[in-house]
Amino acid sequence: MVYDTIEVKPITPGIGAEIFGIDIGAPLTNRQVQEVHDALAQHLVIFFRDQKLEPEGHKRFGRYFGELALSTVVDGIEGHPEIVRMHADENSKYVAGEQWHSDLSCNPEPPMGSILYLHTVPPVGGDTLFASMYAAYEALSERMKAYLEGMTAIHDAEPFYRQIFGRTNKTYPVASHPIVRVHPVTKRKALYVNEQYTTRIDGVSRPESDAILGYLHAHCQNPEFQVRFRWRPNSAAFWDNRCSQHHAIWDYFPLVRSGSRISIKGDKPYGTDGATAGA
Repeated sequence: MVYDTIEVKPITPGIGAEIFGIDIGAPLTNRQVQEVHDALAQHLVIFFRDQKLEPEGHKRFGRYFGELALSTVVDGIEGHPEIVRMHADENSKYVAGEQWHSDLSCNPEPPMGSILYLHTVPPVGGDTLFASMYAAYEALSERMKAYLEGMTAIHDAEPFYRQIFGRTNKTYPVASHPIVRVHPVTKRKALYVNEQYTTRIDGVSRPESDAILGYLHAHCQNPEFQVRFRWRPNSAAFWDNRCSQHHAIWDYFPLVRSGSRISIKGDKPYGTDGATAGA
């Protein structure tokens, strides 16, 4: 793909690219927005260095790609409910994203994408891994693809967040989605299960569900499907939740890693037959 307004440098053949020649905190032209969109579709996650994202600029950049989504799990920062603070230091008991996941796949309409900006990072450590769920699907055997065709699974936030926050009065989202989803832009098939949220395959016994999900979760984490991003101060990452998973590595305690994230609204995932779960 040829780009006129940005420079795109792939990191691996299957996932991840660094984008140069653009200030994402400033107003963009229609051509710049289209080329960023195209780069995201091609590379699944794209990275920007040496950026300065104030809250309004962060939100403006996200809105070029859709309506911003409010988190169904945590509150946004004061005055900017669309922005979630991402911060870890010597007092942290956990960090967000420490398990492989697709952001809030537990929602009936999970976020299309997320944009994380980190202004402060540790001198070493704190990398993020991203994995292509296109590659994960394509690497399955034909018999496994046939088995999963048309199946759905439950994505439930309750078990995960109960471990972190304990029992509270908060009700966490739960939804059923196709195990193999079709990307609405590229029309490619991607696996859509993850170890943080996916708890049960619909319509099969618990032992069968546990066995198949155990295999799929391990399969999705194959290093051959991954790219590893080493953060520097004032870097940003923009990933497509519909076809990727990510894992934030917490190997830098008690050092500080700090920034903010926004998410862009998505739609209800649909499978290879064009149907959504429960439709």
